[in-house]
Amino acid sequence: MNHVLPSQRLISVPGPVMCVVGARPNFMKMAPILRAMANHFPALPTLLVHTGQHYDAAMSASLFEDLELPSPEVNLEVGSGTHAVQTAEVMRRFEPVIDAYRPSCVAVVGDVNSTLACALVAAKKGVPVVHIEAGLRSHDRTMPEEINRLLTDQLADRLYTTERMADGNLVREGIPADRICFAGNVMIDSLMHGQARARRVTATLQANHIDSTVFSQASGFGLVTLHRPSNVDEPDTLRMLLSVLREVSVKLPLIFALHPRTRSHLERFGLTGLIDPVRMALLPPQGYLGMLGLLGGAAVVLTDSGGLQEETTALGVPCLTLRHNTERPITVEQGTNTLVGRNRELILAAVQDILDGRGKRGCVPDLWDGHASERIAADIYQWLSAAGSQ
Repeated sequence: MNHVLPSQRLISVPGPVMCVVGARPNFMKMAPILRAMANHFPALPTLLVHTGQHYDAAMSASLFEDLELPSPEVNLEVGSGTHAVQTAEVMRRFEPVIDAYRPSCVAVVGDVNSTLACALVAAKKGVPVVHIEAGLRSHDRTMPEEINRLLTDQLADRLYTTERMADGNLVREGIPADRICFAGNVMIDSLMHGQARARRVTATLQANHIDSTVFSQASGFGLVTLHRPSNVDEPDTLRMLLSVLREVSVKLPLIFALHPRTRSHLERFGLTGLIDPVRMALLPPQGYLGMLGLLGGAAVVLTDSGGLQEETTALGVPCLTLRHNTERPITVEQGTNTLVGRNRELILAAVQDILDGRGKRGCVPDLWDGHASERIAADIYQWLSAAGSQ
C-alpha cells in the first residue's frame, strides 16, 4: 500500500476522467475531487455523469449549488426502482456514454447502486475503474451497500481508502497492495470547504415555520436522521425507535430531518402520533449547507447514516449510531461515534451521558485534513501518465 505522492511528470491524459454520481452522498464526495482535478497542474480533463438514481430534481439542484458542483454533462435520469431494476437500468444507459466519450478511466465513489453498475460496465468495456472510498466493510451482507462495496472493489484498478483498516480489508480480500492508496476522506474536504457557508439553525427552522425557542435552550438539541430499510421498513421497528426518540425528546428537543422513505412509512404505518409536535421538529430533506449547520449546532446526532458518522467525528459532535454495526469503525475507535443499535436502555443512557458532559470527544483520524481530493487527483494523474507511457 503506497501513500499518494504529488505529481512529478507532465504527460497528457488521453481521455477524460469520467466521474459518476448517483445519490446524495456521491455529490459530497465528488465535488472536491472535481475541484482538485481542475486545479491540478496540468488540469485533468473530467466529464461528470449523473445517473439520476437520486431523482428529486429540486433536491439535486440544491445540492449541486451548495457543493459548487458543475452541472453534469450527462444525466441518465434513471429514477427509482428495485435494486435489480435500478442497477440494470444504470448499466443499460451508461454503456453508450462510455462508447461516446472514450474515457481514460471511470471514477466512482461510495457504495450506492450507481457505483457498482457503472464500475461493472466500465470493467466489461476494458476501461480502468477508480474507486474512491474503497475497503469499508460492515461485514453485514444483508446490507445492499455491503454487496456494492465488495464487488466494486474487486472490479477496481485503483482504490483510494479513507482509513488504514480499509487497506487491511482489501489485502485480505486479495486486492494487490500496489493498487491501494491511503488518501484520506474526501467527505471531510467538502465539510471544510462548506463550513464557512453553513446555514444557521434558526434560519433553517424559520424557513420551515418552526419556532426556534425550544431548540435554542442551554442544553441545545439533538439531530435525528433515519433511512436504512432495517430501521424504517418494518412498522414494529420504526414504532419502537420513534418511542425511544420521544423519550429522548423529553430531555433534549430533537430536530428530525426526514428522508422521503421514512416520511412515507411514518404515514403508511400510522405512526405520526408518536411525534411530539413541540419537542420533535420534522424537517424535509435538507440541502448540504442546511444539514451542515444542523450538524455543527447539535449536542448529539442520532442516525443510521454512514456519512454522518464521519462528519460528526470531524466536527467533534457526539454521534449515536442506531445500528449494530458500522463500515466506518474508525469513527468508533478514534472518533465521537458510539454504536447503540436499537437498544432503548443504551440510547437513553448515552444521551444522558452527553447531557452530563461525559460524551465521547474523540480525535480526527489521520489525513482527514481537507486535502484528500488533492492527493487523489495527483495520484490519478501519475497513474494515468504511467499507463500512457507504456
